[in-house]
Amino acid sequence: MDIGVVLQCDPPSAEVVELAKRAEELGYSHVWTFDSHVLWQEPFVIYSKILSETRRVVVGPMVTNPGTRDWTVIASQFATLNEMYGNRTICGIGRGDSALRVLGLAPNTLGELRESVGIIRGLANGEKVTVRGRELEFAWAPHSRLDVWVAAYGPRALALTGEVGDGYILQLADPDIAAWMIGAVREAAERAGRDPAAIRFCVAAPAYVGDDLAHQRDQTRWFGGMVGNHVADIVARYGTGGAVPQVLTDYIQGRQGYDYAQHGRAGNEHTTFVPDEVVDRFCILGPVENHLARLGRLRELGVDQFALYLQHDDKEATLEAYGKSVIPAVS
Repeated sequence: MDIGVVLQCDPPSAEVVELAKRAEELGYSHVWTFDSHVLWQEPFVIYSKILSETRRVVVGPMVTNPGTRDWTVIASQFATLNEMYGNRTICGIGRGDSALRVLGLAPNTLGELRESVGIIRGLANGEKVTVRGRELEFAWAPHSRLDVWVAAYGPRALALTGEVGDGYILQLADPDIAAWMIGAVREAAERAGRDPAAIRFCVAAPAYVGDDLAHQRDQTRWFGGMVGNHVADIVARYGTGGAVPQVLTDYIQGRQGYDYAQHGRAGNEHTTFVPDEVVDRFCILGPVENHLARLGRLRELGVDQFALYLQHDDKEATLEAYGKSVIPAVS
């Protein structure tokens, strides 16, 4: 199992770059970042600096969306970075949450997401694609290579992932929910005539190594609020009749709105509805032994990568603990 890390592009950007460099030194395979350009700094600018000061890690957004930038611009950004640094980028993509809602826009439709995956991946892989009736190609990037991993929770989004994604990103670390979601993606891939074994699976969630569980829960409760934004969309569309696991639909009943100014931040005042049980299920907390046990269960499900969110008050210590005690045990 690979281990990646998910960073926020908070200033000073030099600190983000230093964390990425240390992650490479410790054996992390991927450095991901949030992509919400109003709340944080523009990630693609920072990617260039990270890639220039590292040699191995793969870099990309967790996740971008088809609404913030023109799809051909997204593809060009990846293809340019690949030409400069040797095909060390990856595209995580979804319908969009904070990046669009902060602008007063709704998330993209699944139809738009599906079409964008084909165009972004095609252009960034040196292929010809049709955009708005025009055939386009990056003649300057014949050797660029890019995988597109789709983030999804709902039934239709999971089916889309199985049909078109190179990988699947599940943003929570509960093994029971992961088994359900991964199964849905594999079934969709098989129905579409694809090899389910060819799809890579990434679970992403906050990880915090230590013994003070009460403090760790308070520091990572924000994540349940972030996931709740997506679940609320699913419940609005499908209701609570079993379209997704009941634990997801049950816990958001106390949700009373959300302030994106506190999105992805420890101490978010709009996530008090998230109970400790959900924090424990969605995140990986406690001593190293807890982390190894959970990762072992996820690996048995076919998870290829765990990407740990470091949005809490002990980033460096957790980064180091994974590098020294977790990565050697799971890789």
